[in-house]
Amino acid sequence: MKNTNVLISGASIGGPALAYWLDRHGFNVTVVEKAPALRTGGQAVDFKGETHLTVLRRMGILEDVRRLQTGGTDQEIIDADGRRLAVMPGEFSGGEIEIRRGELSRLLYDRTAAGCEYVFGDSITSLTETADGVHVTFERAAPRTFDLVVGADGIHSNVRRLSFGPESDHVAFLGYYYALADLPEDFGPVPKMYNEPGRMVTVGGPKAPGFFVFASEQLDYDRYDVERHREIVAAAYAGMGWRGPEIVDALRRADDLYLDSISQVRIDHYARGRVVLLGDAAYGNTLGGFGTGLAMVGAYVLAGELAAAGGDHRLAFERYEEEFRGYAKIARSGNAGPFLAPGSPARIRMRNWTFKYRFLLGLMLKMTDMFATRITLKDYEPVRQAR
Repeated sequence: MKNTNVLISGASIGGPALAYWLDRHGFNVTVVEKAPALRTGGQAVDFKGETHLTVLRRMGILEDVRRLQTGGTDQEIIDADGRRLAVMPGEFSGGEIEIRRGELSRLLYDRTAAGCEYVFGDSITSLTETADGVHVTFERAAPRTFDLVVGADGIHSNVRRLSFGPESDHVAFLGYYYALADLPEDFGPVPKMYNEPGRMVTVGGPKAPGFFVFASEQLDYDRYDVERHREIVAAAYAGMGWRGPEIVDALRRADDLYLDSISQVRIDHYARGRVVLLGDAAYGNTLGGFGTGLAMVGAYVLAGELAAAGGDHRLAFERYEEEFRGYAKIARSGNAGPFLAPGSPARIRMRNWTFKYRFLLGLMLKMTDMFATRITLKDYEPVRQAR
């Protein structure tokens, strides 16, 4: 085996999942994460179909995920007077198994911390490829050389920017933003979703953050300026009906808020030299419903192909792309914005019909299952037991 020293950027989902499989296949793994500690909380993520469950089962975490699942909750779609118009069933929003992103991240970290090196509170500043490795500099740590580097650092990937070029070349803004906020008020035990043309809010329910989606021109703001995020979202929801003023007031007092664009990654190849992309960095589509599953399956395939190729990165990266690009095709189409925040009253009514008529909902669920299972998983045999 060659090229066994691997650096992964990103410790959310794809990074630790890849670390798990690489460790099982005999690689030495370092994971660097910009955040000072493991990120907890966040929105729920889900798995659907036998392909996702097979990967979880082969990792030995399926029962742990089931134990921690939130149990997808039905959401009431209401009008401005709070009257129920339709119900979005938990099976639509939560897939077959739903789990909070932070719980899944912790589970993956716990399964890899003993066998892999984690470096929190640091970030890559440069990547220089040489004949036999990649020289890496960091914001805080001393420079190091690795055989391979993996960007599993999200749709705004730092590794992709450093190795493939500016984000504007590879990420397309789709005309909407979304926000998550831990609101201080209790908006009731049942999640309620309220729409006005071009904006949507969901509040209430067990342990669920407030969820906002709104149409907008592309905004220029600092991704790490939470106070500016708060201003942007509050302005987008000014004058909203139903319990709008109460929600905006709670939003201004929220302890934790996250804002980002609904965007799509469009990239010709997942690898460049000794650097390869995984998860949202390679095939992200915000709120597309497949991100976590794609990251977990992609980690399994990438690690397996590296092991099968004896660490030959050129061959492995080529096979990874051959195996995975067709499966990840679903991430190259669709935009959740118009579905979640339709642009007119008529389009809102049409969206609601999806949930009022079981036939239409059944078709959507069948299509989702089809996309989630459209890959044949190879059986890559690990060389050592999980640590």
